[in-house]
Amino acid sequence: METFPIGKSSGCDSALPAPAPAPAGATLRGLAEYDDRDLLGIVRSAPYATERRAAACELLVSRHRNLVRASVQRYKRSPEPAEDLMQVGYVGLMKAINNFDPELGGSLAAYAQPCIIGEIKRHFRDKRWQVHVTRSVQELVLQVRDATSELTHQLGHIPAEAELAGHLGISDGDLREARLADLVFRPCSLDAPLADRPDAAILADVMGQDDPGMEHTLDMQSLATHWDELPERERRILLMRFYGDKTQAEIGQQLGLSQMHISRLLTRSLGYLRQRLLDLEERATAA
Repeated sequence: METFPIGKSSGCDSALPAPAPAPAGATLRGLAEYDDRDLLGIVRSAPYATERRAAACELLVSRHRNLVRASVQRYKRSPEPAEDLMQVGYVGLMKAINNFDPELGGSLAAYAQPCIIGEIKRHFRDKRWQVHVTRSVQELVLQVRDATSELTHQLGHIPAEAELAGHLGISDGDLREARLADLVFRPCSLDAPLADRPDAAILADVMGQDDPGMEHTLDMQSLATHWDELPERERRILLMRFYGDKTQAEIGQQLGLSQMHISRLLTRSLGYLRQRLLDLEERATAA
């Protein structure tokens, strides 16, 4: 059921804290013969929390509800429920009623339409996109949807990529980017079944997993960057300790050094490498 968000913000400005009282039927009937210009004058001049101002707002919203519906219609192919978009559109209409100055000329409808569409776009940009996508690409996604519908009607078949790109005057790369962004807008569930599989496989079954050896490979690559900075004897001791799996006493016996001396050399070389790796991480973070 379609509803107006007047009850909680009938003063046409949701930023104000105290809601205006719901307009009585007599007040609405008394203003029903007023034209838009007169009603806008009441909105601009009457105190906020008054029944008369709330009634003027409600009448204006009611008269321009089709403008909201027409603005929402272009998003009928989106996954967002139409009722939710209607409520967002009414917010934009109420902002237009609150800000429009009839003394500057023009009509409320002409002023309100971009306000309504802008509010709906803001809703999609801030609430629906699962991954950040630039505004220009978001706009292109909507243009591609509209052009696809229009060309399908004109050509009698779903347009090819080249036909779409030519119609919109964009490159193939821009069109591909819009297609990918549209997928971001409608992400698939990991539990979604795979239509091209004979078994009951789901998307999560065919997705890759973190390779536990990857982190080790990256660490070893970072270590290799500073390996040659160590003296040859300390490199040999590290290899004997961690690859040869020898104890400090066994290393000392083989090299003719005391176990305590081997311990000091290991501590020094490991401390040097640890500090160098930490410096790499800090520089990467700063970049």
